[in-house]
Amino acid sequence: MSLTPEQVLASHKAHLDTLFSLTSKAFEGVEKLVELNVTASRAALADAANHTQAVLGAKDAQELLALQANLFQPIAEKTAAYSRHLYDIASGTSSEFGRTFEAQAAEAQRSFSTLVDTAAKNAPAGTETTVAVMKSAVSAANSAFESVQKAVKQASDVAEANFNAVANTATNAAKSAAPRKR
Repeated sequence: MSLTPEQVLASHKAHLDTLFSLTSKAFEGVEKLVELNVTASRAALADAANHTQAVLGAKDAQELLALQANLFQPIAEKTAAYSRHLYDIASGTSSEFGRTFEAQAAEAQRSFSTLVDTAAKNAPAGTETTVAVMKSAVSAANSAFESVQKAVKQASDVAEANFNAVANTATNAAKSAAPRKR
């Protein structure tokens, strides 16, 4: 079976569309990351200026110690929030790439299955066993690929749950530690 020029052009066009789509998604992720960093830097600068003004305005050592003790809880909370936003950006971009990969893989599987079916229909008499073995191998490969996709999805879900648990634990620890310092 040979491909027609139209099929080759359509294939190239589809691959270019995918490439440009993925590039666009990557730039969107970078843009979100830059925006997050600018926002976090602006907030950190404002917090530092406010804290410096409060420290310079402290009347005595007791007030200075209270200001220092109260500084750490907001930093821990903001760090946890920054990490969460960073993870969301990375996860969202990764999901976009994953969906595109899955769609491309599914299309490749369909094309290959069609190719095998066409070859089977046009196979010479007496090659039925070979065709059946080939179809069985393709089916097994498709099943294995689907199993790997499911395992990767489960691992990703577990990693996200673990990240959320760690972030929540860190935030709660910072909240509970702050009142003890006062």
